[in-house]
This record gives sequence, C-alpha cells and structure tokens, in this order.
Amino acid sequence: MQKSYLFTIIFLTALMLTSCASLSDSTDTGELTAERVAVAGGEYSNISVPILESMLENEDFTFVNVHIPFGGDIPNTDVSIAYNEIEANLDLLPADKDSTIVLYCRSGSMSRTASETLVGLGYTNILNLEGGFNAWRDAGHPIEGLD
Repeated sequence: MQKSYLFTIIFLTALMLTSCASLSDSTDTGELTAERVAVAGGEYSNISVPILESMLENEDFTFVNVHIPFGGDIPNTDVSIAYNEIEANLDLLPADKDSTIVLYCRSGSMSRTASETLVGLGYTNILNLEGGFNAWRDAGHPIEGLD
C-alpha cells in the first residue's frame, strides 16, 4: 500500500512540474527551465531552446533579434533592433511594458545587454534566449535570411 501511495505522489509531482515547466525554476534537466536574472530595475529570465520551441506554438510575444551585424533570423522573428539601439527604437516594441518580449542574438551576450536595458526602462516580462541562434541552430532548427 505504501509503494502505491509513494508512486502516486511521485507521479502527481512529476505531472505538476511538467505542466508548469515553461518558466520553472526547477533545474532537473536544464532543458525546460528559466533562470531569473536580477538586474538594476528588476529582472529578466534566460530561457532555453525547448522553452522557445514551446512558446512558438502559440506565439503571443514580440520576438526580437538584437544581433549586429545581421547573421540571420530564427523563424517567426517580428523585428530586428540592434542591441545598442534598443532604447532609441522603443516604438518598435509593445507600448505595454508588461508584454512578453523574447530577445536573442548570436550567442546571448548582446541580448543580455538589451534585456538589462529594457528592464531598466521598466519592462517586466523580458526573456532572453540562452545561447542565442547558435543554440537554436545546434538543436537542429533553421536560421532564415542566410545566403
């Protein structure tokens, strides 16, 4: 009887974690986790390729490539804004500072800088693709706009 009870608890816990995995702080596999990063003015979250894959199924966010020079886009990218010109191009982003914005660059460093800038300007739901489009491509996904 105890083994059955323990199995049920483990199963329900796993089910609950799986259903909440899109922005979980859990570090079980490293694939479906988001790491919260505290910066001046608030925080943003680093997301993995599997989280982005899941999010793209119901794209309800603004998807921004901040890499310079242009090195290609992940499919469904909404806009390209140079990471160091993000503040000067806020008109290309949602006016609602609580809107979800996903940023990426080639490796993640430029998008981290852009994430920090947007959080400093009061944006509250900024996500940064950890590893950028290199991680996306390494996972077997296409990059558009390359000759």
